[in-house]
Amino acid sequence: MKNLLPSLTALFISLFLVQCAPKEAYTDHSRDLQNEFEAITQILVHDIFSPPVAARVYAYTATAAYEVVAQSHPDYRSLQGQFNDFPSLPAAPNSKLYVPEVAALHAAGKVATALVFSEDRMQEHMDEVMAKLVQYHGRESVSISKAYGETVADYVLNWSKGDNYNQSRTFTKYEINDDPMRWKPTPPDYMDGIEPHWRNIRTLVMDSAQMFKPVPPPTPSLDTATKFYKDLMQVYHTVNNLDEEQTAIAKFWDCNPYVSVHRGHVMLATKKITPGGHWIGITGIACRKAGLNFYSTADAYLRASTGLFDGFISCWDEKYRSELVRPETLINENFDAQWKPLLQTPPFPEYTSGHSVISGAAGAMLSGIFGQNFSFQDSTERPYGLPDRSYPNFTAASDEAAISRLYGGIHYMPAIEIGVSQGRSLGAHIDSTLVTYTGNE
Repeated sequence: MKNLLPSLTALFISLFLVQCAPKEAYTDHSRDLQNEFEAITQILVHDIFSPPVAARVYAYTATAAYEVVAQSHPDYRSLQGQFNDFPSLPAAPNSKLYVPEVAALHAAGKVATALVFSEDRMQEHMDEVMAKLVQYHGRESVSISKAYGETVADYVLNWSKGDNYNQSRTFTKYEINDDPMRWKPTPPDYMDGIEPHWRNIRTLVMDSAQMFKPVPPPTPSLDTATKFYKDLMQVYHTVNNLDEEQTAIAKFWDCNPYVSVHRGHVMLATKKITPGGHWIGITGIACRKAGLNFYSTADAYLRASTGLFDGFISCWDEKYRSELVRPETLINENFDAQWKPLLQTPPFPEYTSGHSVISGAAGAMLSGIFGQNFSFQDSTERPYGLPDRSYPNFTAASDEAAISRLYGGIHYMPAIEIGVSQGRSLGAHIDSTLVTYTGNE
């Protein structure tokens, strides 16, 4: 028995030292935030959110994460006084056990869970994240941090209820009339116009939905001498003569959250990311390539999603003012009844191009963060079987996203060109007026 005592003593000392040894520092919170947005995108695809509503989820989620950062770090400015009607929030806890990254992840997760349909999927993701963080930071630190994240999430969710979204669920549907140049539902499902009242949603930075109102579209006419007729024929002939690269570009930037395929009496649906989801994916790619820390990553998502949110409001305001007919409708009714665009025409008016507007806005915002010459490889479409595409900068990516709408056969060139300008003007405005990081790096 005496011979065993030294061994047992050594064993107890060893176990004690292991238990008391400091935990390995956890340095990958920024990747946790990127994973959180990726999880949200997957859920939005599953739930089939429309592009404007998806942008709303991204923006409020990013707002919650960023505001925790702003309340926890002196180099970041609160959104109070910058976002329309945004409230003043309580300060972060003054405790050595408080971990801002944990609070921000929890705040963003709670907001996202409240805004998506598949709450259980989002909650499952957050439970896994928090269980991992407990291992690194300890249960007490996570508890204190989650409590503050919960407070910020409650403030953001309460603020979100004043944006007219819930009220707009009860507004009237889009009314169709017999004007041949006015938008009407398109094949194959002839769906109602999506979000005809989105202009009534409260903006984040813009003073109104009309702040970046574009010039009206060319006067619609089938007179062969008019610009509109020539624009229509450009769509028709472009789609009929697409090369391999143009086809690849159109499919890469399709971003239609619900594409239906009819086979006899059977209808199949293909779910994809929204245009905003594509740019949120690009934001994550850029954050990883640049090696941003957690605070800068939260800032990047906030700025990009702000451009998306206000961009959709600006675009939808014009869509349901001009109510311009889609190329597919005019071509089928007047020239070629069997013609189909490469991409399925989305269910809302033509002018301006939504993808062009929000790509112009998001590209401008990301250029402001990462620089005008930030190259990247876009892998967001891998889950949908499409190869990566590379871009020398965000401007080139937004230009390609815009022209994809001509190759896809769903927009005339004025909606594309003016849409990009509309989005970039908005992005430049947000970039110059929204103050987030105030440090000297």
